[in-house]
Amino acid sequence: MPINLGHYLAGLSLLLCGWAATAASPETWQAPPSRLDLDTPHGELHVTPSEYVYESVLRLNNTDIEPRIVGLLNIPYAYNMPKFHAALVSIHKGNDGCPVVYRWVRIDKSGYSVTPEFGSCSENIQVSATARTLTVLTPSSTNPDKMDKYIYDGNAIKHHQTP
Repeated sequence: MPINLGHYLAGLSLLLCGWAATAASPETWQAPPSRLDLDTPHGELHVTPSEYVYESVLRLNNTDIEPRIVGLLNIPYAYNMPKFHAALVSIHKGNDGCPVVYRWVRIDKSGYSVTPEFGSCSENIQVSATARTLTVLTPSSTNPDKMDKYIYDGNAIKHHQTP
């Protein structure tokens, strides 16, 4: 049976386009690690569970973090920076419109600080660190062709959109 080169190339093209679309889709993002406890030289950061799934509380040395962080909590990433320890906390509040937000908790010898909530409501994140900054990259909720980049220097978060 003769092969129609046009049909063969069209089929191959569809197959390759489908593969490329799958490679760039959110299904290829790796699930973040899961942790409920983090020991640092300055104390233990941990999630205290609740009977109701969205009422777990984040605590440092058995004292609630202020401002109070409540929800379905996870500590997916933690870093030892030169002058402090940082933990990324994911917070699920049961809101379908924005299922997850994030906060950095900075812990050092003088205590702790907590960033405002940030993120694009996506569980898909990539986290990286340099000697001075921590970066969270996530799909943009306002522009599907872009990524939201949140850069934390231990004091403040800066938000940028990337192509």
